[in-house]
Amino acid sequence: MSPGPVRGATPNRRLGSVRGVSVLSPPGRRARPSAPETSRLSSAAREELRRRLLDLIEGHRVVIFSKSYCPHSARVKELFSSLGVECNILELDQVDNGASVQEVLSEITHQNTVPNIFVNKVHVGGCDRTFQAHQSGLLQKLLQEDPAYDYDLIVIGGGSGGLACAQEAAVLGRKVMVLDFVAPSPQGTSWGLGGTCVNVGCVPKKLMHQAALLGQALTDSRRFGWEFSQQVKHNWGTLTEAVQTHVGSLNWGCRLSLREKAVAYVNAHGEFVEHHKVKATNGKGQKTCYTAAKFVIATGERPRYLGIQGAKEYCITSDDLFSLPYCPGATLVVGASYVALECAGFLAGLGLEVTVMVRSVLLRGFDQEMAERLGSSLERLGVRFLRKFVPVAVLQLQKGSPGKLKVVARSTEGPETVEGVYNTVLLAIGRDSCTKGIGLEKIGVKINEKNGKIPVNDMEQTNVPYVYAVGDVLEGKPQLTPVAMQAGKLLARRLFGGCLEKCDYVNVPTVVFTPLEYGCCGLSEERAAQEYQRENLEVYHTLFWPLEWTVACRDNNACYAKIICNKFDNERVVGFHILGPNAGEITQGFAAAMKCGLTKRLLDDTVGIHPTCAEVFTTLEITKSSGLDIMQKGC
Repeated sequence: MSPGPVRGATPNRRLGSVRGVSVLSPPGRRARPSAPETSRLSSAAREELRRRLLDLIEGHRVVIFSKSYCPHSARVKELFSSLGVECNILELDQVDNGASVQEVLSEITHQNTVPNIFVNKVHVGGCDRTFQAHQSGLLQKLLQEDPAYDYDLIVIGGGSGGLACAQEAAVLGRKVMVLDFVAPSPQGTSWGLGGTCVNVGCVPKKLMHQAALLGQALTDSRRFGWEFSQQVKHNWGTLTEAVQTHVGSLNWGCRLSLREKAVAYVNAHGEFVEHHKVKATNGKGQKTCYTAAKFVIATGERPRYLGIQGAKEYCITSDDLFSLPYCPGATLVVGASYVALECAGFLAGLGLEVTVMVRSVLLRGFDQEMAERLGSSLERLGVRFLRKFVPVAVLQLQKGSPGKLKVVARSTEGPETVEGVYNTVLLAIGRDSCTKGIGLEKIGVKINEKNGKIPVNDMEQTNVPYVYAVGDVLEGKPQLTPVAMQAGKLLARRLFGGCLEKCDYVNVPTVVFTPLEYGCCGLSEERAAQEYQRENLEVYHTLFWPLEWTVACRDNNACYAKIICNKFDNERVVGFHILGPNAGEITQGFAAAMKCGLTKRLLDDTVGIHPTCAEVFTTLEITKSSGLDIMQKGC
C-alpha cells in the first residue's frame, strides 16, 4: 500500500510470490523501487502473475495501478478520495517487480501508462477516461455497491458475429442474453434468427448462384455427349421454396444452439435507456428492461434506399429478392456493389433480362482491373450496363406479380436523361449501419455521424468501457461474415476466458460470387501502389483457359490470375487475385499461405495439381512491366 494521502484507502492484499519474486509488498512494508529495465519472466511465471492480477481485479471494488510520483495518478486518487471511495492501490514503482506487473497489465488492458483503473471488474482506463466517466455519470454507475445485473453479457443483434460471441461467452460459464429483432422491409419482408448472412445474404445468394451455374452446365453438357430433347426451363417458385426451406432449417439451428448453451434469446428490439440497462420491445409493443455488466453491439446493416419518387413504394432490395414469390422478370439492378453484380449475375444465369445502372465504377474498393474484367464477363452473359446514370424516379405503369415500372434516369456527366421499362427494380447501392434508434447516445457511445459506424479500439471496445461492438457496424473493418464470427468469438474469450488473442483484420480473403467468380486476398494494385510505391512492385499475371471450358468451346481469354509482389521483401505476395471458376475454393487455400508469408519463390517451388485452375499460380512468368502478351490461343 502506498503511503500517499488517500482517505479511506485500504492496503493491498498480498498476492503471494511468483518463483520467489515478491509481487506485492506486505501491508506496512515499503518495497525497494523496481528496476526500470523490462522484466524477463518465464511463460509459466507470466501466466501465474496474470492470474494473480486478474484475481486482484476480480476481488476488489476499485483497483488503481499507479506510480507514486505520477501527477495523473495523484489526480485520480484525489477524485476517489473526494467520492469517499475505498481504493486498492498498487504503486508499481514501489514493488519488487513493478516492471513485470506493468508489462502483464499492458497485455491485459492494452494500456501502457498509469494510472490504470478498474471499477467493479470493468477497465475504465487512465486519468482522462476516468474523469470523462465521472462527468458523464458512468463512474457513479460503476461504483454501485455489488451491482446485481441480470446478465453478465447482453448481445444486441442475432447475426453471425453476435451469436458467435454470445455462444462462446456461455461456453465460458457466463449468463448471456441475445436480443434480436428484424424490422420488416418496406415491401414487408422479415426473417428469423441468424442475421443477414443466413437469411438474405451469403447463404441464399450462393444457392441462387449455384442454380445459375447449373444452367450453364446444361448448355455445356451437350458438347460432352449428353442428349435431351425436351425443352429445359427454370422454375423460380421451385428455387425460392427450396432456398427458404434451407434458410428455415438454419434459423431453427441457430435457436437450438442458443438453447443448448443456455443463452436466453428474446425476439425484441434492444434500446439503451441508461448505463447498463436496455429496454426490449417485442413485436406486440410489450416492453421489458434488462441489465448487464457488459454489452456487445452486433446489429449489422440494412440496404440503403434512394431518396427518389417510388423507391420504397415499388423497388426491392436483397432483403426481398431471395423470397420473392414471383419471378422478377426483366430486372434493373441499380448499383455496382458486389451485391449488385452477384444478383445481376445469377438472374442473368437463370435466363432473365438484366440491366445494371452504374453511377461511377464497378466494385469500388476492389482491384479495378479485376472489376472491369468481371464486368466484361457479365456482358458476355447478356447483362447490359448503363454507365454514368442515376435513377431520379420510379413510376408504376402496371400492377402485377411482376408488374411494370418505368425508370427515369439522369446522366452524371450532363443533362441527358433516359427512360426504361422493367418488371422489377432492385436497389443495391450500399448498406446503412443499424446504430440509430438503439439508445447509444443515452450512454455516450460515439458513432461516426456520416455513416453510423462505431469506432472501436483493437479490442473491439467502444469509448464506453463496458460496451463492445463486432461485425458490420465497426468502422474501417471488413464487412464479412467469417470476420464477424472470428471477432465475436475472440472478444468473448478475452472478456471471460483470460485470452489475449485479437482478431486479425489483415489479409482477409473474399469472393464475389458472380457466374465467373472473383476471389482476392490482400491489396488491390491501386492500394499496393499507395503503400509500397509502384516502382517497388512486380505484378505477375496471365489469362488462362480451364480444361472444362475447352470441349465446351467457351471463351479462352475470360479467366485471369495475378499476384502483386513487393520486390524489396523477397517478392512477398501482397495481393492475390483470380477471376475464374471456383475462385472461392482456390482463394481460401492461398489466403492461408499469405498468412504464412507467401513469396513468388515459394509459389515457383510448389508443384501444381494438374489439370486445375489453381495450378496457374505455380507457373506465373509474365510480368506486367515486361509488356508481353498473355492471350491464350484456342477454339
